[in-house]
Amino acid sequence: MSTTRAALHRKDTAKPGDLYMSFELGDKSWKLTFGDGGGTASRHTVAAGDQAGVADCIARAGKRFKTSARAQVHSCYEAGRDGWWLHRWLTGLGVDNVVVDAASIEVNRRARRAKTDRLDGDKLLTMLLRHHHGERVWSVLREPTASQEDERRDHREFERLTHERTAHTSRIRSLLVLHNLRPSVPIGGRYWATWWSRHSEQLGQRLRAEIERELARLTLVKEQVRQIEVARQAELQDGRQPAVAQLMRLVGIGARGACVLAHEVFGWRQFANRRELAGCIGVAPTPYASGDSHIEQGISKAGNRRARSVLVELAWCWLRLQPESAMTMWFNQRFARGGARMRRIGIVALARRLAIALWRFLRDGELPAGARLKALPS
Repeated sequence: MSTTRAALHRKDTAKPGDLYMSFELGDKSWKLTFGDGGGTASRHTVAAGDQAGVADCIARAGKRFKTSARAQVHSCYEAGRDGWWLHRWLTGLGVDNVVVDAASIEVNRRARRAKTDRLDGDKLLTMLLRHHHGERVWSVLREPTASQEDERRDHREFERLTHERTAHTSRIRSLLVLHNLRPSVPIGGRYWATWWSRHSEQLGQRLRAEIERELARLTLVKEQVRQIEVARQAELQDGRQPAVAQLMRLVGIGARGACVLAHEVFGWRQFANRRELAGCIGVAPTPYASGDSHIEQGISKAGNRRARSVLVELAWCWLRLQPESAMTMWFNQRFARGGARMRRIGIVALARRLAIALWRFLRDGELPAGARLKALPS
C-alpha cells in the first residue's frame, strides 16, 4: 500500500500545453505570474480580492501562451490571511489549485538574499512546475469544508476572549496596587460590587473612572464567554457534536479540550499512520544526522499550535485523573523519578502517545489501555 502511494505521489501530472499560475497575495494588490513550463513568464497585478481581474488575467495569459480552450490551469498560493475562499473560488472555475504551507518553501541560505514580490512569484511558479513533475518540494495543505472551517470559530474566539479576560483583570489589579489596594475577592465576581463601593473612594477621580471602564469591558467579555459556553453545551445535548461527546467520555477530558481536538485535528483530517498525526500536531522528533554528527533537536513544533498546547495540558490532567492507565504507568516508570526537566520532556512524549490513543479511540473505538470512562448520567 505504501509503495503504491509513493508511486502515485511521484506521478507526473504536468501536461504539455497546460497553464501555470502563482499568486503573491498582498493586502492591497496581488501579483500573478503565469507560465507554460517554458522559460518565459507573464506577470500581472490586480487589486486584492478582484475576482474579475484574476479571471481576465487568466484569459489574457492563455492567449499569450496560445493554450487551447481545454487546457488545464494549475495554480498555487501560500496559506495566509485570505484563508480558503480563494481556493474554493478557483476550484469552482475549474482551476487545479493547491494551498501550500509557507514554512515549507525552500529559500536561499545566503546571508543577504534578494526578496521582492516578483522574485517570490517566480519562485512559486518554478516550484509549482516541479510539484506537477512529481517532486516533493513543499507541504500541501488539506482543505476543510466550509462547515468544518466554521466549526473552528467558537473555540478560537473562546481562546481569544479568555486571554482578553485575563488582561483586563491583570490591568485592574495593577491599577489598584498603585494605591496599595489588594482585592480579597475575585475582580468582577459576586462580591466585587461590595468591595469596590468600600474602597473606590480612596482613588482619584480619573483613576476610578479608568478602572470602571476596564470593569465594563471585563463584564462584556465575561458575558460573551458565557454565551459561547451555553451554545457549546446546547450542541452537545442535541447530539450535534458526536466526536466531542465521544472524547468527553474519557475521564480527564473536558469540553474545551475535546472541542479543540475534534475541530482542529480529528474532525476532518485523515491520517495514514501515527507519524502523520504527530507531524500535524508538531510533536514529531527532529533528528539532525550528518556524517558522525547525530543530534536530537527536539520536537518540530510545526502544525497546529492550539492542538499541541491542549494536548500538553491534557497530558498533565491524564497523569492525575487516569492513574491506572498504561500511559500513566509508562510515564511514572520512565520520567517521574527524574528532575523537573525530565518531567517536562516526558510530558511532551506522553502528549504524543495521548494524541495517538485518542485518534484510535475516535476512529476504531479502541479504549486507551487501562483508561476509565465517565459514568453515564442516569
